[in-house]
Amino acid sequence: MENLRVTVLGSGTSSGVPTIGCDCAVCLSADPRDKRLRPSILLSYGERRIVIDTTPDFRTQALRSGLHRLDAVVFTHAHADHILGLDDVRPFNYRQKQHIPIYLTESVFETVRRIFDYVFDERPHESVVPKLEVNLITEQPFDVLGLRFEPVPLRHGRTEVYGFRIGKLAYLTDHGEIPESSLEKLAGLDVLFLDALRYKPHPTHSTVAQSIATAQRVGAKRTYFTHMCHDVGHVAGEAALPEGIFLAYDGLILDMGEA
Repeated sequence: MENLRVTVLGSGTSSGVPTIGCDCAVCLSADPRDKRLRPSILLSYGERRIVIDTTPDFRTQALRSGLHRLDAVVFTHAHADHILGLDDVRPFNYRQKQHIPIYLTESVFETVRRIFDYVFDERPHESVVPKLEVNLITEQPFDVLGLRFEPVPLRHGRTEVYGFRIGKLAYLTDHGEIPESSLEKLAGLDVLFLDALRYKPHPTHSTVAQSIATAQRVGAKRTYFTHMCHDVGHVAGEAALPEGIFLAYDGLILDMGEA
């Protein structure tokens, strides 16, 4: 069996941190862990590289993480901060001389197809466009290059999104409510990622306090909060967390052992 490594490409909310035009303490912080691009992770499995969500920062994330190949993209949902970097897969098409598989629900694909209509237009193109192999997913587990992904349905306001369980890892971003049936899918985890936008209530995102309660109920060996806004400073925020719960940060690398 090959080992699975997780790299946090982005741990911020939809506007990123620093937030444009803001001079709060977190936005002005010199701590690199307070510099947060939009939320995404990279899964490295042998020679294979799988990204969950292509954010508007995907080009920067790929460059600073040294990503030289891309074998697949899995999408959680179709909001702008999770899909708008899709065009930047083109250099990987060119280098690898092949289409890149993407995995997404039918409803997410409808939005991706509308926004990136030029990608799926069958007419001849005057310039290079992403070359993608579309794989539609449902709530049933699916395989991505030898890794088993188990969808974990979540509520993000009125929108249903997917988190994913991959072995002893679960990545849940952009959620408010986690249905009871989804919590049951999270037993026996080594690492859990949870949305923890801020301290104040939000209509579509989990707060720090709510995610602490979720983490303690799930009981993963380690829980990392992600999708954080500038209300949450890394040093002070992490110091206030219970044992076994941490704040993710851009560039964090976790070795999961055998996948």
